[in-house]
Amino acid sequence: MWCPYCGHENSRVTDSRSVRQSIRRRRRCLECGARFTTQERVENTNAFVIKKDRRRERFNREKLLRGILRACEKRPLPSGAIEKLVDDIEAELHRMGKSEIPSSVVGEMVMERLLEMDHIAYIRFASVYRAFADIGSLKKEVDTLATRHEIASQLPLMSRDSHSS
Repeated sequence: MWCPYCGHENSRVTDSRSVRQSIRRRRRCLECGARFTTQERVENTNAFVIKKDRRRERFNREKLLRGILRACEKRPLPSGAIEKLVDDIEAELHRMGKSEIPSSVVGEMVMERLLEMDHIAYIRFASVYRAFADIGSLKKEVDTLATRHEIASQLPLMSRDSHSS
């Protein structure tokens, strides 16, 4: 492992620990003594994403992360929430065990998780993913989201147990 400070190629691992679906290693450069952290993860290199135009691309975790980061930019999200979201999607895709996955499946996974995490990030992602044809389509999605949110946040007038015949 190359030292990011002096460029020397030898370092010693001083600590390793499992973090989600990766291994975090603390290292010390044997040349300059600087300490740095590396992270290792298993790559799902076999999976291909089938795009809308039927092109095939290798699944690219970094591309998925960039798209989600763009949607979540300047949103008050907890530290590590976006990485966890990407980890969860990558793990679910891996569990599916398919060599080809439609991009629509990946997009819906992202939409579902963003909807739970942050409504603004959800709308931002949806506006690109669903490629709304006009402002009316976007407004309809926002209205649907607002209605769902209002219903979910309202308290019921009667408890479910008080229904008697």
